[in-house]
Amino acid sequence: MKDPTTRVRLGIPPAVALISVLVALALAACAAPLYGGAPKAQIGGIPKAQKGGMPRAQKHESRHEIDQLEETWRDAVMKGNIAALDSLLADDYMAISPSGTLQSKDQTLEHVRSGAIHFTAIEFSDRKVRFYGTTALVTSRAEVSGTNSEGPIEGSFRYTRVYVRDERGNWKIVSFEASRIREPGEPR
Repeated sequence: MKDPTTRVRLGIPPAVALISVLVALALAACAAPLYGGAPKAQIGGIPKAQKGGMPRAQKHESRHEIDQLEETWRDAVMKGNIAALDSLLADDYMAISPSGTLQSKDQTLEHVRSGAIHFTAIEFSDRKVRFYGTTALVTSRAEVSGTNSEGPIEGSFRYTRVYVRDERGNWKIVSFEASRIREPGEPR
């Protein structure tokens, strides 16, 4: 019967094994500069370029662009400016209204053009903008007054608007969703 503590020899002398490991490490060290080496700045084990997205100056500039586009959108719907809305919305734009209905770009433009939806006030607050590559995600609160085909629109809403930078470098709205903020005890 074999002793369980008996070791099996691989037949490789320890000096050869050590030399092999040292050669592998030396080759890896020489190859690192050829492939950009190890990332210099890491956040939690993830290279900074992957985690942070864009450089701070570019993020600041993009944030300013998105803030301006949010105001352009507001002005366009308040004034019924179809040309401005048309240029803001992507061709495959899709909206989800607070009542849960879907609205394409053409339907949205027609609702504004026909007066089926009309806003008398829209005030934004608590806006947050996050970037994911060429996508910007905006969440905000809006105090809204106006009318639609179902009657008056009054109250506080939370919304999400998604912008994507197109092939020409222009931000386009691809998605929008709004939900009414209900006070505790308020009927649905």
